Amino acid sequence: MRKSGSNIKVVINDLSVSYNDEGNAGDPVIIFIHGFPFNKSMWNKQEEALKENYRVIAYDVRGHGNSDTGTEDFSIDLFAADLLCLMDKLKIDKAMLCGLSMGGYIALNAVENYPDRFDALILSDTTCLADTPEVKEKRLKTIESIRKDGVEKFADESIKNLFAPGSFSAKEKEIAAVREMIVHTTEESLCKTLRAFYERKETCSKLSDIYVPVLIMVGEEDTIAPLAAAQLMNEKIKESSLSVIEHAGHLSNIENPSKFNNQLEEFVSTIYYYG
Repeated sequence: MRKSGSNIKVVINDLSVSYNDEGNAGDPVIIFIHGFPFNKSMWNKQEEALKENYRVIAYDVRGHGNSDTGTEDFSIDLFAADLLCLMDKLKIDKAMLCGLSMGGYIALNAVENYPDRFDALILSDTTCLADTPEVKEKRLKTIESIRKDGVEKFADESIKNLFAPGSFSAKEKEIAAVREMIVHTTEESLCKTLRAFYERKETCSKLSDIYVPVLIMVGEEDTIAPLAAAQLMNEKIKESSLSVIEHAGHLSNIENPSKFNNQLEEFVSTIYYYG
């Protein structure tokens, strides 16, 4: 029996996972995967926009939001396996997948390893590239800093890079909400996720194998996963289109939800005809 609503709990992989499940059971399914270190609430405006015509699921990745951390070391492979277990638990054979930043890493891994389970892919503010040695070194230093100085300082430093400059005056409420998401993520989960990023492998070499329709979106002022990273994926994925979201940095779905949702709705409505 399907449960619908917000903050539903289900056990997968010996782990309690929290998710939202909105819309009608018979409608096409779209699953949203949040970025790091946020939670499913970052997709609230997308859920609201799509739930009339789609079954919309947003869940908290292990260690984030209201999902348990578990005892295993984090990895993108593990996150993708959790996603598939959630789909199996909810009896979802196929879905469209939308991931932002870390969510994009998970989505690319899932499509690579379980290609028959997905109808389409939306990649937002993410990259197929592995970390450079410099970025890897920064990951380790960030882990040290979190353990030494705590989560609050990490949140304040992170916020500086997540948003377009104009958002700091225009989106104060949204920025405060994002900061709350970060500070409510435990030190353990932050460090385990950063270690997973450190170990993450590139997926660029596998992009030519993706055969489902793909929409790539990127904030025009994203400095974390910039336009060049989106263009690279767009060149390598045959069935892909690229949309640049103006007045947005790394969190384009929050900074310019109107443009983001318009592009998203236009894309997923065409997938419906693909069957």
